[in-house]
Amino acid sequence: MTYDRITSVDALMALLADCEDVWDTPDRSGDPVDILDHGLQVAALLAESHPDDEELHLAGLVHDIGHHLVPADEAGHGRHAAAAVEDLLGARVARLVAAHIPAKRYLAAADPRLVLSPESARTLGCQGGPMTSREAAAFEAEPDFPAVIALRRADDAGKVVGLRVAPLESWRPVVHRVAADVRTRS
Repeated sequence: MTYDRITSVDALMALLADCEDVWDTPDRSGDPVDILDHGLQVAALLAESHPDDEELHLAGLVHDIGHHLVPADEAGHGRHAAAAVEDLLGARVARLVAAHIPAKRYLAAADPRLVLSPESARTLGCQGGPMTSREAAAFEAEPDFPAVIALRRADDAGKVVGLRVAPLESWRPVVHRVAADVRTRS
């Protein structure tokens, strides 16, 4: 890894702000919204569908920052993002973030109605392709399986050009609460 772990709310908010006009592919040929807009959309969708799970909301907000931290590492962007935020946002947020790629692989195998964006379909192969039945069974046994699937479904839906969602600063109090909970548990 060539980046530092994020240890303060201000550092995370600055990194997220830096994701404006940064795309999942360096040549902007990927998804139609930048990483900041995508994260804001995913977090908003999760806040609506799972209003009591702020850790899940923040996982949605930060899940793709790995594209900015290590550009062009499509297969590893979830791990990079998870490692960067774990100290601040805790192990569960990091697990959810890291699992959003395996969740795509799971859904590609388990959901015949799954519709991926062209970019998500393109990257599925370099991320391991659809899971085998054995991999899928093991993935289903994970304790946060329902939350990971919710994150992945929001990830697939949060790519709408021009969708109006709450601005980044509206998430600062949530980041503070989750970070404070993590410090309390440590």
